[in-house]
Amino acid sequence: LLVECFLSDHFLSLSLYSRAIKTNQDLLPETPWTNIFYDDFWGTLLTHSGSHKSYRPLCTLSFRLNHAVGGLEPWGYHLVNVVLHGAVTGLFTSLARLLLGGGLWSLLAGLLFASHPIHTEAVAGVVGRADEGAALFFLLSLLCYIRHCRLRGRAGSWRLVAWFLGSLGCAACSMLWKELGVTVLAVSALYDVCVFHRLKLRQIVVKNAHLLLNVFLLAAWGFFLLACRFYWMGNKPPNFSNSDNPAADSPSLITRTLTFFYLPAVNFWLLLCPDTLSFDWSMDAVPLIRSLADWRNFHTVVFYSGLLLLAWFGLWTHRTFFTEHSELVNEENFYFLPVILNTSWGNLGNVLKSQGKMEGAEQAYRNALYYRSNMADMLYNLGLLLQESNKFSEALHYYKLAIGSRPTLASYLNTGIILMNQGRLDEAKRTFLTCADIPDENLKDPHAHKSSVTSCLYNLGKLLHEQGHQEYESDVFKQLQHPPKPLITPCAYIRLNKLTEAEFWYRESLRAKPDHIPAHLTYGKLLAMTGQKTEAERYFLKAIQLDPTKGNCYMHYGQFLLEESRLLEAAEMAKTAARLDSGEFDVVFNAAHMLRQASLNEAAEKYYGQAASLRPNYPAALMNLGAILHLNGKLQEAEANYLRALQLKPDDAITQSNLRKLWNIMEKQGLRTTSP
Repeated sequence: LLVECFLSDHFLSLSLYSRAIKTNQDLLPETPWTNIFYDDFWGTLLTHSGSHKSYRPLCTLSFRLNHAVGGLEPWGYHLVNVVLHGAVTGLFTSLARLLLGGGLWSLLAGLLFASHPIHTEAVAGVVGRADEGAALFFLLSLLCYIRHCRLRGRAGSWRLVAWFLGSLGCAACSMLWKELGVTVLAVSALYDVCVFHRLKLRQIVVKNAHLLLNVFLLAAWGFFLLACRFYWMGNKPPNFSNSDNPAADSPSLITRTLTFFYLPAVNFWLLLCPDTLSFDWSMDAVPLIRSLADWRNFHTVVFYSGLLLLAWFGLWTHRTFFTEHSELVNEENFYFLPVILNTSWGNLGNVLKSQGKMEGAEQAYRNALYYRSNMADMLYNLGLLLQESNKFSEALHYYKLAIGSRPTLASYLNTGIILMNQGRLDEAKRTFLTCADIPDENLKDPHAHKSSVTSCLYNLGKLLHEQGHQEYESDVFKQLQHPPKPLITPCAYIRLNKLTEAEFWYRESLRAKPDHIPAHLTYGKLLAMTGQKTEAERYFLKAIQLDPTKGNCYMHYGQFLLEESRLLEAAEMAKTAARLDSGEFDVVFNAAHMLRQASLNEAAEKYYGQAASLRPNYPAALMNLGAILHLNGKLQEAEANYLRALQLKPDDAITQSNLRKLWNIMEKQGLRTTSP
């Protein structure tokens, strides 16, 4: 394409480009620019009997702007084509991300779109700009409509109307670039029915009056655009010459039929293997098929047979037919056996998990999936069990399979949390955003849906906060001020020192979801920070009341008590937290700190040792264990832990200083040391 852009005389020698650009009077400055809207693509009056009726005024307008800037120098025309192609590729990749969920497949789709010879052929040929412009507004229209669909029930009516009108406007612009652009309205309707709602025809008629209204408005707008188009060209269809469409002009019915059936097969083959390209697919670019003996008819048969087989396997293989009434019971038993086995194994897995038998539960879930591998609930249950067993990579795999079978919010939420914990922040952010955009229409439990959206957006806010995007996070909060709205952490306002705004958003969040524990804890911290100690304590206690089995709640309350110098109470909270979350390093480690600050050194030693066993290669854990052993007079054990910490982090000044002090004490007591 770059070479194409700088071939200074490339398009002038071709009659096709000459008619559209070189000899087109509508490009000249002395011609009124309004003529563009009355003439066809080639500069002929639309109502003239010799007009081609190709009405593409926006494309012609872009050529006129090119001509005004650089005259007939080809590089400017090619440059605009390349820029348009880049914009279309970006929009297509965005659409692929919405439909495919992001990741490698979306990137691959974008790369294929950008580099496919059928597309680059349109970019290299200047008049292909009509296709590029139509594609640009086609995708904009579809993306606007998708946004309109996803905001239903979650945004004000004016926003819904704005996105819908944007979709209609872009559809009109697409048609004014090239006639086929109007088909985006049909694609939008199909997306709404088949992708967004996933409904059958009878469900559309019975349950979805608002969907019918949308489809009706799309159809009405399409009819209006086509009527205007037909009126503008003089209420007459175009008269094509033989060279434009030789198949349609053929007097033989067999020739017309065989050729028209063959053309889709040709186009499909060009999509897979674009070995033949042409600057203008008209005239005799595809020779006519004049008899049944033409070998190309075999391609037609193969193509349509493949389509029929694809339709058969896609639409009919899931049905089970019963032959004789007398065999119905046995056949039903045979058909439902996998379902029965699947349900039995799944129930067994739930029972074993509730009894704490994780290995048995995992095997039961896997057995259930053996009989039915696309059971979304079972995939999710297995992913949850693996996540609780700290098998995060495997859990992520099963959550993604669950999303593929049925895109539930819980699967998205847990996938995002694992990605965030693994440091894959961009993927986590995309997952949370996708989760938040899932609509609540036709759901049995909208309250559970709202709770999951709340958690997704809470984690998204936490992620943005940790990345330092406080201003962006604040903008997000302002969009969520009309209840009922999901909870997002207002920590960004605290970091921006906007404590009044932070307090307001915590109250709004808790009003929307009064049982959300992290909000109680963080709001309690904010109240303590602003001197409202009694109110802060009330929120910490409320968090504990909501889930008495969550050690993290006791830990936060204990830290508050420690800051208030209520040392014995803080120590009790620390012990409770460490007992409940004995496998969580942060909880156990912080409990040990709190106990040491409360001068309960023996208890602190126990929990420092437990923390070091959870992370045996973490220098800070070993150093702190050494320090408490040092204080408790267990000098040789302290030395061993200090030395191990220095092996892992040789330049740690605090550990080096503590070790020197320890050696001084050991030498005074006559104990053997390992000092050099």
